[in-house]
Amino acid sequence: MFILDWLKAILYGIIEGITEWLPVSSTGHLILIGDLLPFTFSKDAVFMAEFYEMFEVVVQLGAILAVIVLFWGRLWPFSKNKNSTEKRNTWSLWGKVVVGCIPAAFAGIVLDKILEIATGKDINGWLYNSVVVAVMLIVYGVAFIAVEHFNRNRKPTVESTDALSYKTAFLIGLFQTLSLIPGTSRSGSTILGSMLLGTSRTAGAEFSFFMSIPVMAGAGGIKMLGFFKYIGESGVSVPIDAWITLAIGCAVSFVVSLVAIRFLMDFVKRHSFAPFGVYRIALGALVLLFWLVR
Repeated sequence: MFILDWLKAILYGIIEGITEWLPVSSTGHLILIGDLLPFTFSKDAVFMAEFYEMFEVVVQLGAILAVIVLFWGRLWPFSKNKNSTEKRNTWSLWGKVVVGCIPAAFAGIVLDKILEIATGKDINGWLYNSVVVAVMLIVYGVAFIAVEHFNRNRKPTVESTDALSYKTAFLIGLFQTLSLIPGTSRSGSTILGSMLLGTSRTAGAEFSFFMSIPVMAGAGGIKMLGFFKYIGESGVSVPIDAWITLAIGCAVSFVVSLVAIRFLMDFVKRHSFAPFGVYRIALGALVLLFWLVR
Protein backbone atom coordinates (compact mmCIF):
# COMPACT_ATOMS: atom_id res chain seq x y z
CA MET A 1 0.00 0.00 0.00
CA PHE A 2 2.74 2.46 0.97
CA ILE A 3 4.83 1.53 -2.09
CA LEU A 4 1.82 2.36 -4.26
CA ASP A 5 1.56 5.81 -2.68
CA TRP A 6 5.26 6.39 -3.28
CA LEU A 7 4.77 5.49 -6.94
CA LYS A 8 1.88 7.95 -7.07
CA ALA A 9 4.18 10.60 -5.52
CA ILE A 10 6.67 9.97 -8.34
CA LEU A 11 3.88 10.44 -10.89
CA TYR A 12 2.72 13.61 -9.15
CA GLY A 13 6.29 14.94 -9.14
CA ILE A 14 6.64 14.25 -12.86
CA ILE A 15 3.37 16.01 -13.61
CA GLU A 16 4.29 18.98 -11.41
CA GLY A 17 7.78 19.26 -12.90
CA ILE A 18 6.40 19.32 -16.45
CA THR A 19 3.22 21.33 -16.06
CA GLU A 20 4.53 23.98 -13.65
CA TRP A 21 6.60 25.57 -16.41
CA LEU A 22 4.64 24.71 -19.51
CA PRO A 23 1.55 26.95 -19.84
CA VAL A 24 -0.93 24.14 -19.19
CA SER A 25 -1.70 24.57 -15.45
CA SER A 26 0.11 22.42 -12.90
CA THR A 27 -2.60 22.93 -10.26
CA GLY A 28 -5.26 21.89 -12.74
CA HIS A 29 -3.40 18.70 -13.60
CA LEU A 30 -2.79 17.89 -9.92
CA ILE A 31 -6.48 18.37 -9.12
CA LEU A 32 -7.43 16.05 -11.97
CA ILE A 33 -4.90 13.37 -11.04
CA GLY A 34 -5.86 13.75 -7.37
CA ASP A 35 -9.44 12.81 -8.27
CA LEU A 36 -8.25 9.75 -10.18
CA LEU A 37 -5.33 8.53 -8.01
CA PRO A 38 -5.71 9.78 -4.43
CA PHE A 39 -3.20 8.84 -1.73
CA THR A 40 -4.36 6.05 0.57
CA PHE A 41 -1.79 5.87 3.40
CA SER A 42 -4.43 7.00 5.92
CA LYS A 43 -8.12 6.16 6.34
CA ASP A 44 -8.79 9.55 7.97
CA ALA A 45 -10.64 11.41 5.20
CA VAL A 46 -10.21 14.83 6.83
CA PHE A 47 -6.49 14.32 7.33
CA MET A 48 -6.04 13.16 3.73
CA ALA A 49 -7.90 16.21 2.43
CA GLU A 50 -5.71 18.52 4.53
CA PHE A 51 -2.55 16.68 3.50
CA TYR A 52 -3.31 16.79 -0.21
CA GLU A 53 -4.23 20.48 -0.10
CA MET A 54 -0.79 21.09 1.38
CA PHE A 55 0.98 18.56 -0.87
CA GLU A 56 -0.18 20.02 -4.18
CA VAL A 57 1.32 23.41 -3.23
CA VAL A 58 4.45 22.38 -1.31
CA VAL A 59 5.50 19.94 -4.06
CA GLN A 60 6.16 23.07 -6.12
CA LEU A 61 9.17 23.86 -3.93
CA GLY A 62 11.15 21.26 -5.84
CA ALA A 63 10.28 23.07 -9.05
CA ILE A 64 11.37 26.40 -7.57
CA LEU A 65 14.75 24.95 -6.65
CA ALA A 66 15.24 23.99 -10.30
CA VAL A 67 14.78 27.64 -11.35
CA ILE A 68 17.31 28.78 -8.75
CA VAL A 69 19.85 26.19 -9.89
CA LEU A 70 19.44 26.88 -13.61
CA PHE A 71 19.43 30.68 -13.33
CA TRP A 72 21.78 31.08 -10.37
CA GLY A 73 24.19 33.20 -12.39
CA ARG A 74 21.40 35.59 -13.35
CA LEU A 75 19.79 35.72 -9.91
CA TRP A 76 22.75 35.97 -7.52
CA PRO A 77 23.74 39.67 -7.15
CA PHE A 78 26.90 39.04 -5.11
CA SER A 79 28.80 37.04 -7.73
CA LYS A 80 32.47 38.00 -7.98
CA ASN A 81 32.25 37.39 -11.72
CA LYS A 82 29.85 40.31 -12.19
CA ASN A 83 30.89 43.90 -12.73
CA SER A 84 29.07 46.80 -11.07
CA THR A 85 26.64 47.21 -13.98
CA GLU A 86 25.71 43.53 -13.97
CA LYS A 87 25.18 43.57 -10.21
CA ARG A 88 22.98 46.64 -10.55
CA ASN A 89 20.96 44.90 -13.25
CA THR A 90 20.51 41.87 -10.99
CA TRP A 91 19.22 44.02 -8.13
CA SER A 92 16.93 45.79 -10.60
CA LEU A 93 15.63 42.41 -11.79
CA TRP A 94 14.78 41.42 -8.20
CA GLY A 95 13.07 44.77 -7.75
CA LYS A 96 10.88 44.08 -10.78
CA VAL A 97 10.12 40.58 -9.47
CA VAL A 98 8.97 42.04 -6.13
CA VAL A 99 6.80 44.63 -7.88
CA GLY A 100 5.34 41.96 -10.14
CA CYS A 101 4.45 39.77 -7.15
CA ILE A 102 2.54 42.47 -5.23
CA PRO A 103 -0.85 41.92 -6.96
CA ALA A 104 -0.78 38.13 -6.49
CA ALA A 105 0.31 38.47 -2.86
CA PHE A 106 -2.53 40.89 -2.15
CA ALA A 107 -5.14 38.78 -3.93
CA GLY A 108 -3.87 35.47 -2.59
CA ILE A 109 -3.61 36.54 1.05
CA VAL A 110 -5.86 39.53 1.72
CA LEU A 111 -8.72 38.93 -0.71
CA ASP A 112 -8.69 35.18 -0.06
CA LYS A 113 -9.06 35.80 3.68
CA ILE A 114 -11.87 38.32 3.10
CA LEU A 115 -13.67 35.75 0.93
CA GLU A 116 -13.28 33.09 3.60
CA ILE A 117 -14.63 35.38 6.34
CA ALA A 118 -17.55 36.52 4.19
CA THR A 119 -18.60 33.13 2.80
CA GLY A 120 -17.01 30.50 5.03
CA LYS A 121 -14.93 29.15 2.13
CA ASP A 122 -11.68 30.37 0.60
CA ILE A 123 -10.76 30.28 -3.09
CA ASN A 124 -9.86 26.61 -2.80
CA GLY A 125 -13.26 25.79 -1.40
CA TRP A 126 -15.12 27.58 -4.16
CA LEU A 127 -13.05 26.84 -7.24
CA TYR A 128 -10.87 23.75 -6.77
CA ASN A 129 -12.83 21.18 -8.77
CA SER A 130 -12.55 19.42 -12.11
CA VAL A 131 -15.26 21.45 -13.86
CA VAL A 132 -13.58 24.80 -13.15
CA VAL A 133 -10.24 23.33 -14.25
CA ALA A 134 -11.74 22.06 -17.51
CA VAL A 135 -13.41 25.37 -18.35
CA MET A 136 -10.26 27.40 -17.66
CA LEU A 137 -8.13 24.98 -19.66
CA ILE A 138 -10.36 25.65 -22.65
CA VAL A 139 -10.66 29.41 -22.11
CA TYR A 140 -6.92 29.97 -21.90
CA GLY A 141 -6.26 27.49 -24.67
CA VAL A 142 -8.34 29.69 -26.95
CA ALA A 143 -6.58 32.76 -25.53
CA PHE A 144 -3.14 31.40 -26.39
CA ILE A 145 -4.14 30.71 -29.98
CA ALA A 146 -5.78 34.15 -30.28
CA VAL A 147 -2.80 36.02 -28.82
CA GLU A 148 -0.35 34.18 -31.07
CA HIS A 149 -2.51 35.12 -34.06
CA PHE A 150 -2.70 38.73 -32.85
CA ASN A 151 1.09 38.91 -32.38
CA ARG A 152 1.93 37.20 -35.65
CA ASN A 153 2.97 40.42 -37.40
CA ARG A 154 3.97 42.39 -34.30
CA LYS A 155 7.58 42.85 -33.25
CA PRO A 156 8.20 42.68 -29.48
CA THR A 157 9.25 45.95 -27.88
CA VAL A 158 10.95 44.20 -24.94
CA GLU A 159 13.48 41.50 -25.84
CA SER A 160 15.01 40.82 -22.42
CA THR A 161 14.13 40.93 -18.73
CA ASP A 162 16.69 43.72 -18.25
CA ALA A 163 14.63 45.88 -20.61
CA LEU A 164 11.40 45.38 -18.66
CA SER A 165 10.10 48.50 -16.95
CA TYR A 166 8.72 48.42 -13.41
CA LYS A 167 5.33 49.41 -14.81
CA THR A 168 5.32 46.45 -17.19
CA ALA A 169 6.44 44.14 -14.37
CA PHE A 170 3.48 45.29 -12.26
CA LEU A 171 1.05 44.79 -15.15
CA ILE A 172 2.40 41.28 -15.72
CA GLY A 173 1.83 40.73 -12.01
CA LEU A 174 -1.84 41.65 -12.47
CA PHE A 175 -2.12 38.90 -15.07
CA GLN A 176 -0.48 36.53 -12.59
CA THR A 177 -3.39 36.98 -10.18
CA LEU A 178 -5.61 35.22 -12.72
CA SER A 179 -3.76 32.00 -11.88
CA LEU A 180 -5.54 31.88 -8.52
CA ILE A 181 -8.30 30.22 -10.53
CA PRO A 182 -7.25 26.58 -11.00
CA GLY A 183 -6.77 25.52 -14.60
CA THR A 184 -5.50 28.96 -15.60
CA SER A 185 -1.73 28.31 -15.22
CA ARG A 186 0.53 30.75 -13.42
CA SER A 187 3.16 30.58 -16.15
CA GLY A 188 0.45 30.72 -18.82
CA SER A 189 -1.23 33.84 -17.46
CA THR A 190 2.05 35.71 -16.97
CA ILE A 191 3.42 34.74 -20.38
CA LEU A 192 0.15 35.70 -22.07
CA GLY A 193 0.15 39.00 -20.23
CA SER A 194 3.76 39.76 -21.08
CA MET A 195 3.17 39.01 -24.77
CA LEU A 196 0.12 41.30 -24.87
CA LEU A 197 2.30 44.00 -23.30
CA GLY A 198 4.89 43.68 -26.07
CA THR A 199 7.39 41.35 -24.40
CA SER A 200 9.05 38.56 -26.38
CA ARG A 201 8.22 34.92 -25.60
CA THR A 202 11.71 34.29 -24.21
CA ALA A 203 11.72 37.33 -21.92
CA GLY A 204 8.15 36.63 -20.82
CA ALA A 205 8.95 33.02 -19.99
CA GLU A 206 12.10 33.99 -18.04
CA PHE A 207 10.30 36.65 -16.03
CA SER A 208 7.52 34.18 -15.29
CA PHE A 209 10.14 31.76 -13.92
CA PHE A 210 11.69 34.45 -11.73
CA MET A 211 8.34 35.60 -10.34
CA SER A 212 7.55 32.01 -9.41
CA ILE A 213 10.27 31.98 -6.72
CA PRO A 214 8.68 34.33 -4.13
CA VAL A 215 5.09 33.48 -5.13
CA MET A 216 5.46 29.72 -4.87
CA ALA A 217 7.77 29.85 -1.86
CA GLY A 218 5.24 32.06 -0.06
CA ALA A 219 2.30 29.87 -1.03
CA GLY A 220 4.17 26.74 0.04
CA GLY A 221 5.10 28.30 3.38
CA ILE A 222 1.52 29.38 4.06
CA LYS A 223 0.14 25.92 3.21
CA MET A 224 2.74 24.21 5.37
CA LEU A 225 1.96 26.48 8.33
CA GLY A 226 -1.74 25.81 7.82
CA PHE A 227 -1.11 22.08 7.83
CA PHE A 228 0.92 22.27 11.04
CA LYS A 229 -1.85 24.37 12.59
CA TYR A 230 -4.38 21.68 11.67
CA ILE A 231 -2.14 19.00 13.19
CA GLY A 232 -1.71 21.01 16.39
CA GLU A 233 -5.41 21.71 16.79
CA SER A 234 -6.64 18.24 15.86
CA GLY A 235 -3.94 16.23 17.60
CA VAL A 236 -3.69 13.95 14.57
CA SER A 237 -0.54 11.84 14.30
CA VAL A 238 1.12 12.25 10.89
CA PRO A 239 2.35 8.91 9.49
CA ILE A 240 5.97 8.80 8.34
CA ASP A 241 4.73 7.84 4.89
CA ALA A 242 3.14 11.26 4.54
CA TRP A 243 6.53 12.96 4.87
CA ILE A 244 8.20 10.37 2.61
CA THR A 245 5.50 10.93 -0.01
CA LEU A 246 6.01 14.70 0.16
CA ALA A 247 9.80 14.36 -0.08
CA ILE A 248 9.55 12.06 -3.10
CA GLY A 249 7.18 14.44 -4.86
CA CYS A 250 9.47 17.44 -4.28
CA ALA A 251 12.61 15.57 -5.37
CA VAL A 252 11.03 14.28 -8.58
CA SER A 253 9.53 17.68 -9.43
CA PHE A 254 13.00 19.23 -9.05
CA VAL A 255 14.66 16.78 -11.44
CA VAL A 256 11.88 16.91 -14.02
CA SER A 257 11.73 20.72 -13.82
CA LEU A 258 15.39 20.95 -14.81
CA VAL A 259 14.48 19.25 -18.09
CA ALA A 260 11.13 21.02 -18.61
CA ILE A 261 12.57 24.52 -18.17
CA ARG A 262 15.37 23.85 -20.64
CA PHE A 263 12.84 22.41 -23.09
CA LEU A 264 10.51 25.43 -22.86
CA MET A 265 13.31 28.00 -23.25
CA ASP A 266 14.54 26.16 -26.34
CA PHE A 267 11.00 25.68 -27.68
CA VAL A 268 9.91 29.32 -27.50
CA LYS A 269 12.93 30.44 -29.53
CA ARG A 270 11.59 28.60 -32.58
CA HIS A 271 7.87 27.97 -32.00
CA SER A 272 4.70 29.69 -30.84
CA PHE A 273 2.57 28.73 -27.83
CA ALA A 274 -0.33 27.70 -30.09
CA PRO A 275 0.33 23.94 -29.65
CA PHE A 276 -0.12 24.35 -25.90
CA GLY A 277 -3.42 26.09 -26.61
CA VAL A 278 -4.59 23.11 -28.66
CA TYR A 279 -3.52 20.73 -25.89
CA ARG A 280 -5.43 22.75 -23.28
CA ILE A 281 -8.62 22.78 -25.35
CA ALA A 282 -8.44 19.03 -26.00
CA LEU A 283 -7.76 18.18 -22.35
CA GLY A 284 -10.48 20.53 -21.10
CA ALA A 285 -13.03 19.04 -23.47
CA LEU A 286 -12.03 15.52 -22.41
CA VAL A 287 -12.43 16.38 -18.71
CA LEU A 288 -15.85 17.95 -19.30
CA LEU A 289 -16.95 14.90 -21.27
CA PHE A 290 -15.76 12.61 -18.47
CA TRP A 291 -17.60 14.73 -15.88
CA LEU A 292 -20.84 14.66 -17.90
CA VAL A 293 -20.93 10.91 -18.50
CA ARG A 294 -19.64 9.58 -15.19
